[in-house]
Amino acid sequence: MSQLIQARSVRHEHGFDPVTQPVVPSRPLPALPPTSLQMERIRQAFEHPVPWQVEPLFSHEFFVSGTASQGARQAAVLMPLVPRVDGLNVLLTRRADHLHHHAGQVSFPGGCIEPGDPGPIDAAIRETREEVGIERQYVRVIGTQPSLLTTTQFLMTPIVGELLPGFRIMPDASEVAEVFEVPLAVLMDPARHVLHRMQADSGQGRCYYSIRWQSHFIWGATAMLIRNLYHFLAASQSVQPAQPQPKKTQ
Repeated sequence: MSQLIQARSVRHEHGFDPVTQPVVPSRPLPALPPTSLQMERIRQAFEHPVPWQVEPLFSHEFFVSGTASQGARQAAVLMPLVPRVDGLNVLLTRRADHLHHHAGQVSFPGGCIEPGDPGPIDAAIRETREEVGIERQYVRVIGTQPSLLTTTQFLMTPIVGELLPGFRIMPDASEVAEVFEVPLAVLMDPARHVLHRMQADSGQGRCYYSIRWQSHFIWGATAMLIRNLYHFLAASQSVQPAQPQPKKTQ
C-alpha cells in the first residue's frame, strides 16, 4: 500500500494535499531520554518549569496564556496522556469529514471557549466530554502550554492532562470519525517531525510540521502543539540541540 493511501486521515480541499507538499531540510534535534516520558517526570516539569522557548520557526504564532489576539476566537484543547503497561500514550481524534473547520484532520479533543466556561481548562474538559465521552472525573490536569493562533483564527490553548483508569470512550459521531492512541515516545521523537512548505500559486507558502503514525498523517496545528511539547520537555531535561559550527573565514 502506498504512503498516499496509508495517510487516509487527510482531507484534500481545493486541490491541496498536505501529504505531498515538499519537505524542507532541517537540522535534527536531540532525542529525549526515556525517563523524561514518564508521568512523574512530566508532572515535575510542569510543577517546576525551567526557561524554555517555543518552536523558533513559529514563535510569532504563539502567545502566553491569557494574551488576546485581535479577531481570534478563543479555544482550548486537551492533550490527554494515557498510562499504559508499556508507557504513556496520547489520545487523538480524527474529525468528521463534514465539519466546517479542519474537517478530516487529526486533532486533540477540544473546541471554542463558551461564555459559560470559567476558562480554557474547563472548556477543554467540557469539549472532551462532548466529543469523546470522557467524564470530568477521569481527567487530571497537569499544566498548560502557550496558546497557538491557527490559520483559521482560533487562539488555541493546549491543556496537558492525565486520563485516569476507568474512563470510557463514547465518541459523538457528528463530530468525531475516529478515536485512537499514539505512543508518546513516537510523538516526542524529533526525527519523526517533518517540515513541509506549502506550495501556493503566488510562489509563497506557509510551512508546517507533520508526523506519520500507521495510517495517520498528523499535521498543522496538532503537530505544532506536539512539537512545542517536545521543546518544553527537552528544556526540562536540559536536552539542547547541538549548536552549528561557525563558518571559517578565508
